Amino acid sequence: MEQRFLGRSGLQVSVIGFGTMTFGGGESGGKFAAIGTTDLAQAKRQVALALDHGVTLFDTADNYADGHAESLLGAALGTRRRDVVIATKAFGRTGPSTHDIGLSRRHLVSACEASLRRLGTDWIDLYQVHNHDGLVPMEETLRALDDLVRAGKVRHIGCSNHFAWQLAKAIGLSARHGLESYVSQQILYSLAYRQAEQELLPAALDHGVGTLVYSPLAQGYLSGKFADAGSEGRLLATRQFAGTDTPHARGIVAELARLAASAGPGRTPSQLALAWLIGRPGISAVIVGARSESQLRENLAAATTTLAAAERTALEAASAIAPWYPRTAQRVFHPERNPPID
Repeated sequence: MEQRFLGRSGLQVSVIGFGTMTFGGGESGGKFAAIGTTDLAQAKRQVALALDHGVTLFDTADNYADGHAESLLGAALGTRRRDVVIATKAFGRTGPSTHDIGLSRRHLVSACEASLRRLGTDWIDLYQVHNHDGLVPMEETLRALDDLVRAGKVRHIGCSNHFAWQLAKAIGLSARHGLESYVSQQILYSLAYRQAEQELLPAALDHGVGTLVYSPLAQGYLSGKFADAGSEGRLLATRQFAGTDTPHARGIVAELARLAASAGPGRTPSQLALAWLIGRPGISAVIVGARSESQLRENLAAATTTLAAAERTALEAASAIAPWYPRTAQRVFHPERNPPID
């Protein structure tokens, strides 16, 4: 599987990463069961399958299944830990205390130490802040992350779910104060959610920040499985994908199905949607999760799925969204000075 550098860092990751959000839901009192109930035996099989296909990036978070996801990932990797890149995240609530949430120094340091214990490792390759904390000075967060890197507990740092201005501000503060800087952003991006192209992706490209994509299939919506189940399937999709199941999104699913069918057996809508993302500018890796080994095999095959130029054009036309200000002004009045990122 192709390995790409994460932004301007020396860290390389597989173009498809394995996400563990479905791990451990059955071990957390059922609270996360709707997301996934992958147990240790299943986790070991899925991790082994991912490794066999060349996956080197494994993504998790300290609040996935109340920490059980990290524990299962660490146990599943076992002695293969040194062969992979472990990316985890901190921010979400991990306990009842005032300091059990957010990006304060106190929470980040304790959260990192807890993640290291659960993962059974001495270091985290990529430590990501899971969201922006508007109540804590960004300098405090960056200083704490810098200290974790200097202590050898963390190798690189990244952010997730930030506005472009927040990413740019953080990079500027790191440069001003000589602190470790974000090498990556993890964002929501897919054929169904292309808003990141307005500012997030251009900002990352400009600053040399790698982009990791989560929910690349819009939580499974782009697989087309819900559209094929008749009226009952549509009702299910409407409930499960409130805000996603729109006429525009249905058009994207229909185009994916058409292209998959025209190519003959062996290519699925999911693989086409993932391949489209892998080929987008600035994308370091696309993170996929799976409830079953067959689903994981299907998604991993996207790493070797090639889109023809006409197929890529058709998907981009079906999924295009109207730009908003100030991009509209830049493109209307001076398009020759503001080229697209494609």
